[in-house]
Amino acid sequence: MAMSGLVSNRNFGHFIGSGILCRGEQAILLHRGERSSVAVVHGNIVKPISVSPNGRQFILLSLHHSDKSHRVYPQHRSKGSFACCSFSSSSPGGWLEAGDKDKIVENRTSAFYKSEEYDITEAKLDSLPSPDETNEAILVERDIPWWQSFPKRWVIVLLCFAAFLLCNMDRVNMSIAILPMSKEFNWNSATVGLIQSSFFWGYLLTQILGGIWADKIGGKLVLGFGVVWWSVATVLTPIAAKIGLPFLLIMRAFMGIGEGVAMPAMINLLSKWIPVSERSRSLALVYSGMYLGSVTGLAFSPILIHKFGWPSVFYSFGSLGSIWFALWLRKAYSSPEEDPELSKEEKKLIMGGSLSKEPVKVIPWRLILSKAPVWALIISHFCHNWGTFILLTWMPTYYNQVLKFNLTESGLLCVLPWLTMAAFANIGGWIADTLVSRGLSITAVRKIMQSIGFLGPAFFLTQLSYVRTPAMAVLCMACSQGSDAFSQSGLYSNHQDIGPRYAGVLLGLSNTAGVLAGVFGTAATGYILQRGSWDDVFKVSVALYIIGTLVWNLFSTGEKILD
Repeated sequence: MAMSGLVSNRNFGHFIGSGILCRGEQAILLHRGERSSVAVVHGNIVKPISVSPNGRQFILLSLHHSDKSHRVYPQHRSKGSFACCSFSSSSPGGWLEAGDKDKIVENRTSAFYKSEEYDITEAKLDSLPSPDETNEAILVERDIPWWQSFPKRWVIVLLCFAAFLLCNMDRVNMSIAILPMSKEFNWNSATVGLIQSSFFWGYLLTQILGGIWADKIGGKLVLGFGVVWWSVATVLTPIAAKIGLPFLLIMRAFMGIGEGVAMPAMINLLSKWIPVSERSRSLALVYSGMYLGSVTGLAFSPILIHKFGWPSVFYSFGSLGSIWFALWLRKAYSSPEEDPELSKEEKKLIMGGSLSKEPVKVIPWRLILSKAPVWALIISHFCHNWGTFILLTWMPTYYNQVLKFNLTESGLLCVLPWLTMAAFANIGGWIADTLVSRGLSITAVRKIMQSIGFLGPAFFLTQLSYVRTPAMAVLCMACSQGSDAFSQSGLYSNHQDIGPRYAGVLLGLSNTAGVLAGVFGTAATGYILQRGSWDDVFKVSVALYIIGTLVWNLFSTGEKILD
């Protein structure tokens, strides 16, 4: 800021905002962007309490007291910002003490004023020469680490991203470990399908409950509980398997209970933290954590199994949840109102023009279930997840049995579709938000993106019957899942569109249908393979994708239908 900002009557009020200087020997003004705040000074000690959005901290100090009238005078101009000080702090938020001569900044700019109790914004200021007995005002500028000024809403997004990374790491490890486990315990295809589907028994139970809990008590507690619960269940899985099949089924169901609350809690958090202009991008990034979790799990599981045995996958992946939980407790809050470190600028951006963010007390079930767009979400989610969960749980087996890849090759090649999904989810999120910002209706954007998410996978799965090489089969899988990822900007973003206050409950409802697709689809695939072929498996998925496309385009909307 140029020096003229301090000496002009109009600009000085703009420079220091609404701060108030109190009567006393010392006072402090903290400049934050275009605003400032005031801190009380005790003796010769002052404490800076504010940081500007661009990562710089500005402190205005009065060093001496005088009972005469006040004026402000320039000593000389700095090149672009004030930096005169007779002492400074070694760290943002630390205490400044008089006499720290060794911390003086080289670029000096001084101003003078006489102190009385008044509102700075109404001060009469001029640029007359400085008389004697004036007080020296000092403005200190210093840089702070970039991570302290990183937008807090995106800290929440990144932590949710990490939670979903762990979520799918812990889920897909079974799809790799099941191959050596089935040999060790002599499981047939039907038993393998039963084990794979047992996860969804617990996952199904907590979808709606997770949404209700998140909307009523906040997403932080619910998501934190989920990660700890499923991490413990993952660690205990090898022990349960060695005790017996019933114990393994129960432990996989327990793991599903923990992961079942994750999506509703995450949707609740993002509905409170993310403005509509960033909705598709933020959601796409979080869901890309799931895809990258699949990549990580499928890539590292064969290596760990080869070197340390299949139990090592569950022990190593499950233990990572404790690290995430420690960060979550320190950094996350259920809503912007609860975060004491959130800047007023960012809070205004998040809350500006938004609906009420207060917790829900009563769920209007009859109203929710009477809306056609809600049923469009539920049916479309079922159709979408049938194909997605088959890929998640059965693709390593497909690569091993049909394409004749070994365990390591199966795991590595399964990575490609998920990498494609991670990339295209974020591309789709950027496209969707750009279309919305340019004036296209949210309804049109959601229908376009979800139509790609349905018809793309349907087309590429039909091509699997005609390919003759493993490379082309893997390419079809990658293209199928890449186009599937556009669903993150379609139906997965729609819960916040039609009912932001009940986003957790809506996600719980639709994802319950999606979990039923996982339960029936995963188990049905095992029975289909005993009596038919992989072509039959893919034909069922294609039929459901087409049904989902029709229902979505006829009944969905991007407008708010629930207050």
